[in-house]
Amino acid sequence: MTSLSDFRSEVRDWLQRNCPPSMRLPAGPGETVSGGRKEPIRNPDSRLWLERCAERGFTAPMWPRAYGGAGLRIDEYLVLLDEMRRLHARTPLVGMGTSMIGPTLLEFGTEAQKLRHLPKIASGEVRWCQGYSEPGSGSDLASLRTRAEDRGDHFVINGSKIWTTLAQYGDWMFLLVRTNPEAPKHEGISFLLMPMDQPGITVRPLVQISGSAHFCQCFFDNAIARKEDLVGELNRGWTVGKRLLQHERSGIESLSGAATFSLEAEESLEAVARSSCGTVNGRIANAGVRSRLAALSMNQRAFALTQRRTVEESEGGKTPGAATSIFKYFGANLGKERQELMVDVRGFAALGWEGETFSAGELSATRNWLGSKAASIAGGSNEVQLNIIAKRVLGLPD
Repeated sequence: MTSLSDFRSEVRDWLQRNCPPSMRLPAGPGETVSGGRKEPIRNPDSRLWLERCAERGFTAPMWPRAYGGAGLRIDEYLVLLDEMRRLHARTPLVGMGTSMIGPTLLEFGTEAQKLRHLPKIASGEVRWCQGYSEPGSGSDLASLRTRAEDRGDHFVINGSKIWTTLAQYGDWMFLLVRTNPEAPKHEGISFLLMPMDQPGITVRPLVQISGSAHFCQCFFDNAIARKEDLVGELNRGWTVGKRLLQHERSGIESLSGAATFSLEAEESLEAVARSSCGTVNGRIANAGVRSRLAALSMNQRAFALTQRRTVEESEGGKTPGAATSIFKYFGANLGKERQELMVDVRGFAALGWEGETFSAGELSATRNWLGSKAASIAGGSNEVQLNIIAKRVLGLPD
């Protein structure tokens, strides 16, 4: 067995030789890779970096090799994170494939489902989107009404989903559907996988206040999901669906991205603060900004270290249960705080929407600030997370 120090040397050498220089810088707009072929990749190095990491299994480091991963132990995975952070290497692949449906299939999927879907996720060949929320069924997700009728070897799906992140680029969707309308609300729900490129699916992007169309509404008119793409038991999908949300909220599967992002965020925000506020004796001149920046920096580092400790303490690298709501709640607020500080530091320059008098960074700050408000709602509202923490973590009475 290779010693951990030998593994570190090997990984460090591999990263140094294979990570393109542009992949060691903060990602520009449109440079993040989430898989699939529908969204163009603006930087060719992003595709090259993805291909090299996928070949090595580093897009899903702790997945078994048979499913496209590297089969790393927890201690090896943490070494990989350290070395990526040291080089400021970008995460080669992000999105719902590696962070949500992939870990869920590892836990609940059949061997055939794992072999069919996981390698394509790890290689970036296929991109996934999430079909959970519906008009009138958001925080109260169990009230969903999208129906799936059993037709023998397949299901016929009718209804709609909303706030479906980047569904216009999705190749496949994982979704919760009602398969027994007579059952109690939390029962009679099934978890399905469904290809997006088929008749009967209409995707309508929704323009947000930030000006982007990050979310979509999807309409299903006799869309088809094969029987072999039922995950878990029929009418028992609520358990699978809840577990997937825990994977999403933990951020553990994409921890390398969190580790490098926090460093990049601190550096870029500090640079803006120095430029906008000026410096005195090498320090940011505005004491209030210095204090807020220091607090944000410490919280970001503490958050990353807590996630890392959770990986170290987890059994076999498994995502924890209800405690992931703490990550979701704190991470959402942390992201909003950063965008608030970025806007405050820029002053009037952060209030622009368009025009040549504003730089690209200033216009981006405005939109990111507006877009960040969704963080406390998407993936389960902050209020829902606090309820879960109170009941499932602290054991408080209803």
